[in-house]
Amino acid sequence: NYIHRINCLFSETDAIYHEAALKLHISDSVMYVLYMIHEKGEDCLLSDIYKNTGISKQTINSAIRKLENEAILYLKPYSGRAKKVCLTDKGKQYMEQTAVRVFHAECKAYESWSEEEIHLYLQLMEKYNRSLREQINRW
Repeated sequence: NYIHRINCLFSETDAIYHEAALKLHISDSVMYVLYMIHEKGEDCLLSDIYKNTGISKQTINSAIRKLENEAILYLKPYSGRAKKVCLTDKGKQYMEQTAVRVFHAECKAYESWSEEEIHLYLQLMEKYNRSLREQINRW
Protein backbone atom coordinates (compact mmCIF):
# COMPACT_ATOMS: atom_id res chain seq x y z
CA ASN A 1 0.00 0.00 0.00
CA TYR A 2 1.20 3.50 -0.80
CA ILE A 3 1.08 4.84 2.79
CA HIS A 4 3.47 2.12 3.91
CA ARG A 5 5.84 2.94 1.03
CA ILE A 6 5.69 6.68 1.76
CA ASN A 7 6.36 6.07 5.47
CA CYS A 8 9.29 3.81 4.57
CA LEU A 9 10.74 6.57 2.39
CA PHE A 10 10.37 9.13 5.21
CA SER A 11 12.08 6.69 7.58
CA GLU A 12 14.86 6.08 5.07
CA THR A 13 15.41 9.83 4.77
CA ASP A 14 15.63 10.11 8.57
CA ALA A 15 18.15 7.24 8.56
CA ILE A 16 20.26 9.04 5.94
CA TYR A 17 20.40 12.17 8.13
CA HIS A 18 21.30 10.00 11.13
CA GLU A 19 24.09 8.42 9.09
CA ALA A 20 25.34 11.90 8.15
CA ALA A 21 25.43 12.90 11.84
CA LEU A 22 27.36 9.72 12.70
CA LYS A 23 29.90 10.43 9.96
CA LEU A 24 30.29 13.97 11.28
CA HIS A 25 30.73 12.63 14.84
CA ILE A 26 27.82 14.61 16.23
CA SER A 27 24.42 13.70 17.62
CA ASP A 28 21.31 14.11 15.51
CA SER A 29 20.06 16.87 17.81
CA VAL A 30 23.34 18.81 17.58
CA MET A 31 23.19 18.49 13.80
CA TYR A 32 19.63 19.81 13.69
CA VAL A 33 20.49 22.74 15.98
CA LEU A 34 23.47 23.70 13.81
CA TYR A 35 21.47 23.17 10.62
CA MET A 36 18.69 25.47 11.85
CA ILE A 37 21.22 28.13 12.80
CA HIS A 38 22.69 27.86 9.30
CA GLU A 39 19.23 28.16 7.78
CA LYS A 40 17.98 31.02 9.99
CA GLY A 41 21.20 32.98 10.38
CA GLU A 42 24.04 33.11 12.87
CA ASP A 43 21.85 34.43 15.65
CA CYS A 44 18.49 32.73 15.34
CA LEU A 45 15.72 32.59 17.89
CA LEU A 46 15.75 29.57 20.15
CA SER A 47 11.99 29.26 19.59
CA ASP A 48 12.61 28.86 15.83
CA ILE A 49 14.80 25.85 16.54
CA TYR A 50 12.07 24.32 18.71
CA LYS A 51 9.36 24.96 16.12
CA ASN A 52 11.24 23.94 13.00
CA THR A 53 12.98 20.76 14.11
CA GLY A 54 10.07 18.92 15.70
CA ILE A 55 12.50 17.78 18.40
CA SER A 56 11.49 18.12 22.06
CA LYS A 57 12.58 21.24 23.95
CA GLN A 58 14.43 19.05 26.44
CA THR A 59 16.50 17.41 23.68
CA ILE A 60 17.23 20.75 21.99
CA ASN A 61 18.21 22.29 25.35
CA SER A 62 20.59 19.39 26.02
CA ALA A 63 22.21 19.86 22.60
CA ILE A 64 22.52 23.61 23.21
CA ARG A 65 24.09 23.07 26.65
CA LYS A 66 26.61 20.70 25.08
CA LEU A 67 27.45 23.25 22.37
CA GLU A 68 27.71 26.03 24.98
CA ASN A 69 30.12 23.92 27.04
CA GLU A 70 32.25 23.45 23.92
CA ALA A 71 32.22 27.23 23.21
CA ILE A 72 30.40 26.66 19.91
CA LEU A 73 27.47 28.94 20.74
CA TYR A 74 25.91 31.04 23.46
CA LEU A 75 22.43 32.26 24.32
CA LYS A 76 21.67 35.94 24.51
CA PRO A 77 18.48 37.60 25.79
CA TYR A 78 16.34 38.97 22.99
CA SER A 79 12.88 40.18 23.92
CA GLY A 80 10.98 39.26 27.05
CA ARG A 81 11.75 35.59 27.69
CA ALA A 82 12.91 35.01 24.12
CA LYS A 83 16.54 34.14 23.51
CA LYS A 84 18.78 34.17 20.50
CA VAL A 85 21.26 31.41 19.77
CA CYS A 86 24.55 32.95 18.62
CA LEU A 87 27.61 31.24 17.20
CA THR A 88 31.11 31.96 18.40
CA ASP A 89 33.94 32.14 15.86
CA LYS A 90 34.75 28.55 16.77
CA GLY A 91 31.07 27.75 16.25
CA LYS A 92 31.03 29.27 12.77
CA GLN A 93 33.91 27.00 11.82
CA TYR A 94 32.26 24.00 13.44
CA MET A 95 29.00 24.67 11.61
CA GLU A 96 30.89 24.80 8.29
CA GLN A 97 32.44 21.40 9.05
CA THR A 98 29.11 19.81 9.99
CA ALA A 99 25.68 21.25 9.14
CA VAL A 100 26.85 23.16 6.07
CA ARG A 101 28.24 19.92 4.64
CA VAL A 102 24.79 18.36 5.03
CA PHE A 103 23.22 21.39 3.35
CA HIS A 104 25.62 21.10 0.40
CA ALA A 105 24.86 17.37 0.09
CA GLU A 106 21.16 18.24 -0.11
CA CYS A 107 21.84 20.85 -2.79
CA LYS A 108 23.83 18.30 -4.82
CA ALA A 109 21.01 15.76 -4.48
CA TYR A 110 18.47 18.26 -5.83
CA GLU A 111 20.71 19.27 -8.75
CA SER A 112 19.54 16.13 -10.57
CA TRP A 113 15.92 17.38 -10.43
CA SER A 114 14.35 19.60 -13.04
CA GLU A 115 12.78 22.92 -12.04
CA GLU A 116 9.34 21.36 -12.64
CA GLU A 117 10.13 18.38 -10.40
CA ILE A 118 11.22 20.68 -7.58
CA HIS A 119 8.06 22.80 -7.87
CA LEU A 120 5.84 19.70 -8.03
CA TYR A 121 7.55 18.19 -4.97
CA LEU A 122 7.10 21.42 -3.02
CA GLN A 123 3.44 21.70 -4.02
CA LEU A 124 2.71 18.09 -3.06
CA MET A 125 4.51 18.32 0.30
CA GLU A 126 2.70 21.58 1.14
CA LYS A 127 -0.63 20.03 0.17
CA TYR A 128 0.10 16.91 2.23
CA ASN A 129 1.14 18.91 5.30
CA ARG A 130 -1.92 21.14 5.03
CA SER A 131 -4.27 18.15 4.68
CA LEU A 132 -2.62 16.15 7.47
CA ARG A 133 -2.72 19.17 9.80
CA GLU A 134 -6.45 19.61 9.02
CA GLN A 135 -7.12 15.94 9.80
CA ILE A 136 -5.24 16.08 13.10
CA ASN A 137 -6.86 19.40 14.09
CA ARG A 138 -10.26 17.69 13.80
CA TRP A 139 -9.44 15.36 16.71
